[in-house]
Amino acid sequence: MKKTLLLCFIHGFKGGDDTFGGFPEHLRALVSHALPKVDVQAIVYPKFETRGDLAECVSRFRDWLLEKVIDIEVSRHTPSPTIDPSVHTILIGHSMGGIVAADTILALTSDRAVTSSRPTSSHSTTQPEGQAPAPPPKPELNTLMFPYIRGVLAFDTPYLGISPGVVAHGAEGHYNAASSLFTEFSGLSSAIWGSKATTSSEAKEEKKPIAALPAPPSVEATSSSWGKWGRIAAIAGTGIAVAAGGTAAYLNREQISQGWSWASSHLEFIGCLARPEELKKRVAGIVTLNRELGTGWGNLYTRLGQKAVSKSDGTTLVGSVIGNTRTFCNLPVGKSEARPFWQEAINDAARDEAGAHMTMFYPKDNPGYYAMSEQAKTLIVQWTMDEWYESSTGETVQFAIENEL
Repeated sequence: MKKTLLLCFIHGFKGGDDTFGGFPEHLRALVSHALPKVDVQAIVYPKFETRGDLAECVSRFRDWLLEKVIDIEVSRHTPSPTIDPSVHTILIGHSMGGIVAADTILALTSDRAVTSSRPTSSHSTTQPEGQAPAPPPKPELNTLMFPYIRGVLAFDTPYLGISPGVVAHGAEGHYNAASSLFTEFSGLSSAIWGSKATTSSEAKEEKKPIAALPAPPSVEATSSSWGKWGRIAAIAGTGIAVAAGGTAAYLNREQISQGWSWASSHLEFIGCLARPEELKKRVAGIVTLNRELGTGWGNLYTRLGQKAVSKSDGTTLVGSVIGNTRTFCNLPVGKSEARPFWQEAINDAARDEAGAHMTMFYPKDNPGYYAMSEQAKTLIVQWTMDEWYESSTGETVQFAIENEL
């Protein structure tokens, strides 16, 4: 029977069906060429709401994947799909999609087979007096998971959180905008009070009688001062808009409340990124799967290249504080067991981390697209070349039956 390698793509936070562009088909072709014995298929998980409880999202994705795999197994007339599946899957996630993928396989491998809970002898549950209770046995991993996941290939997934540089370098742009706005207001102060700063005593001396009205301004004077008063009018208009906005906020408080609920629901989905212990536990779980079950795992993370290396002379807001290595996601440090699973994918065209993160699947915005594709193909091939792959022979069962008919 010819086996099937299913490449399943999962988008990230606020992503959609177009997140990956033409990458799924491009990668499918590369892998198919490298693994000719199996039928390589690519599917993209439809756009889903990146909000609410992450575990519920994982559960919905797992049910969807299960249906897709069962459909293939039925069409192939696989004799025993749960024991000897003809379909093996690679979960491929971008950003938070990589976390959905990781939690999916962790859930699948934590499922327990139904076994007898009776003790093997009458003394097996008796604890000697005075002796501390024995620690609970280490949970066993389920090797008969269905659907069967060969590996998790992540792209720029913040398994250990988002890099501080994303905030710091982004703040530089906000700082420049704020500086420009401050300069604008400084110009307004000169327009209102004059370029010379006057003291309180000078103001008293120059104060005119209230009844003394100035002569009507000339046309020339009106034209020259319009730039000043036009800006002042704009500021006044802003004040009116703020007041009106406050009234509107009160009148539409129910809609605003719904908006906060919408925002908090999305924040709940990505809330795991703010819980470091949870992040570490997930990473440790995947490392364990790799060591004990041979599950493949890789995270191809974006690193900015030539267009965005920070200056080291300290002339920018961030300068040498963050350093020249700019990535979207945090990297494992020290002697972490997870370090070998992180591989950099350099983007020499991106100017900021967020831009590199969102455009990594588009060749016109990412000069490293094809090198990244080769990296992904190599990892998938390494995870798949085993007895399961070698046992794939001939045509599919369905194709053979149709020919006989």
